[in-house]
Amino acid sequence: MQMRELETFLCVAETGGFHAAARRMNVTQTAVSARIRQLEAATGKALFSRGAGGTSLTDFGAQFKPYAEQMLSLWSFASQDLPAQSQGRVALRLGAQLSIWDPLLVDLAVRFEQRFGKLLLTLNYDHTLNMAEAVASHVLDVALTHERPSRSGISCQDLPPEHLILVETPHLARSGSDPVFINLELGEGYQEHVRGLARLSAGQTVFLGNCMMALRYILQRGGRGFFPHSVVAPHLANGALRKVDEAASLILPVHLVSRAEDDHQKLLDELHQCLSELRG
Repeated sequence: MQMRELETFLCVAETGGFHAAARRMNVTQTAVSARIRQLEAATGKALFSRGAGGTSLTDFGAQFKPYAEQMLSLWSFASQDLPAQSQGRVALRLGAQLSIWDPLLVDLAVRFEQRFGKLLLTLNYDHTLNMAEAVASHVLDVALTHERPSRSGISCQDLPPEHLILVETPHLARSGSDPVFINLELGEGYQEHVRGLARLSAGQTVFLGNCMMALRYILQRGGRGFFPHSVVAPHLANGALRKVDEAASLILPVHLVSRAEDDHQKLLDELHQCLSELRG
C-alpha cells in the first residue's frame, strides 16, 4: 500500500466518482481504477459501489476513510515536517505504568532538554498498557514500571523505590469524622498496604485511577489518600494537606525497562542521570 493509492481513494470519496477524481489528479481514469483495485486487494474489501446514482463508499470504505486520512497526515508529518524539526531531537518514546509518575514524565522531558539539549519524541500516558509489552513490541522505547518484567529481550534497571505517604485535608483531623479515602488502584502491593491500614482507610472509598485527578478531588472536596511526597510537597508546605504520621509509608519498586538489543545505552544513562536529579 502506497500513499498515492490512499490519496486516490480519498479523492474519489470526495469528488464522488472515478472520472472526477482522474480530472482533479490529472491522471487517466484507468490509473484511478488501478490504484483503487490495488487498495482493495491490500485490504481484501470493496471500497466503492457503483450504481445508477453514481459512486459511493461501501460500509467498509466509510470505516476505512478516517484511517486513510490519518495515515496520509502521519506521512505528511514524517516526510515534510519532521525533517525540519529533527535537529536536537531524539526519537525516544517514553512511558510510565502508573499515573503517580505522570508529573515525573513531564519534569523528565523538560530536564532532559535543559540538561542535554535534546527534545524527546513522545510521552505516553496510557496506563492501560503493559509497559514491558509495549517496549518489547516497539510501541515505546523506555518505560517506568513497578513490576519487574519476566520476558526475555527486555533490559531492566532498578531505580530507588517510590515512597508514598498518607495525606489528608486538615479539617478532617479537626472534625474527627471518617474521611473519604481515595484509592489510586496502583496494583496488588498497594492494595495490601491499604488493607493493612483498615482504620485509616475506613469510611467511604472513591476509586480514582489517576493520581492528579485524585489530588484535585481531595483538595476540592476533602479526603485522604496515598501520594508521592514530591507530588503533594507544595500542598503540605502551604497547609492545604497534612501528613498522617501514624500511617507507614507505602513503598513501590521502580524499574526502568528498555529493549536489550537497542543501542540506547548513552540515552539511558542520560535519562537515569536526569531521573536521579529529579527524584533526589
